[in-house]
Amino acid sequence: MKLSLFCPYCLLLAIALLCIPTTRGQEVQPGFGVETNMLAGKIFRQDTKFTGPIPSLSAASDMNFIWQTCGKKEWHQRRRFPMIGVGLTYTNYGLNNVYGQCLGLYTNIQIPLIRRQKFEWTLRIGDGVGYVTKKFQTVAPVDTLNNAISTHLNDFAIFMTDVRYHVNEHWDVQWGLNFTHISNADFHDPNLGVNMVGTHIGVRYFPNTSRPARVIRDLTKLSNRWLTEGRFGIAWNEARAKGNPELPTYVGSLYESRRWMSKNKVFVGTDYAYHESTYAFLRNYGVDYGHEKENSWQGAFFAGNEFLLGRVGIMMQIGVYYKQTFLKQDPYYEKLGGNLYLVKREKGTLKELFVSVLLKTHKIVAEFAEFGLGMGF
Repeated sequence: MKLSLFCPYCLLLAIALLCIPTTRGQEVQPGFGVETNMLAGKIFRQDTKFTGPIPSLSAASDMNFIWQTCGKKEWHQRRRFPMIGVGLTYTNYGLNNVYGQCLGLYTNIQIPLIRRQKFEWTLRIGDGVGYVTKKFQTVAPVDTLNNAISTHLNDFAIFMTDVRYHVNEHWDVQWGLNFTHISNADFHDPNLGVNMVGTHIGVRYFPNTSRPARVIRDLTKLSNRWLTEGRFGIAWNEARAKGNPELPTYVGSLYESRRWMSKNKVFVGTDYAYHESTYAFLRNYGVDYGHEKENSWQGAFFAGNEFLLGRVGIMMQIGVYYKQTFLKQDPYYEKLGGNLYLVKREKGTLKELFVSVLLKTHKIVAEFAEFGLGMGF
């Protein structure tokens, strides 16, 4: 692979050399560090429609600027002091004339699963934006082999699990497994997405210390309260109709939630979605004449869990359709995303007000990205 994959390690070495005089002082914030990883893996076909060639090897380099939480916020302690970070990933998929390269910028959180004095096992979840250099197009430069990506700008998601050895308070070494995904949430067709799974090795460097002093407090146990919640969202999809316009999908959700362990929220409810793109398709091709509207909406029952991080929630949901549109899909779907709470209080009629960004998928093929506003009573 290209020599540029090694650039993060050169940068890490430069940062380490520049910071050596400060490792015993306070010029660098305790708990701040830089992590680099070399990734090697393979693209896999998640759908029979994915007809492009599969490279024998794909590789990536990842640099992550990390901060060890120390208890300044209550959720730090409730979540066993996770790490938060901002990452930058460069991926060479191995067939530059088909898939090109991807540059991803993302925020992430690393959650400890098992923690010992010298060893730990962690899970990192990250999401952001990715720019890819090649996309499907029928004009010069033509690329019709790539039916996975049709836009330069995409969602970039990364999941990593690491087994890590703490050499000392400044250096860590690690090995793990990873999964990366890029897609435009079906805003533009074709959009099967590029998924890569692989392994990685890496190092971490903390100029001051990886073990900042922790703030330990007596936390108030929050009640396992029930809330009635509603959310309205909107998404866009390209319609298979004249001119291939991007049309809205309107999404409504009603559900009951229950907080547990003071840091999670389990919920069950129902989803409704009306697809203007499906309606345009049925009208354009004269399919199911006279029943276009009634066959352009879908409904589902769902359940899920939200991991609460202060005013941020990371949400995972799975649903089963009780009605689908004319354009049938898998009988179940998944949603993954986040909520940002504008109002979050224990008393009053309105207890929660939040904005949300959710990615709806069938297995790992995206259907749409939903932007919403929700309330809890």
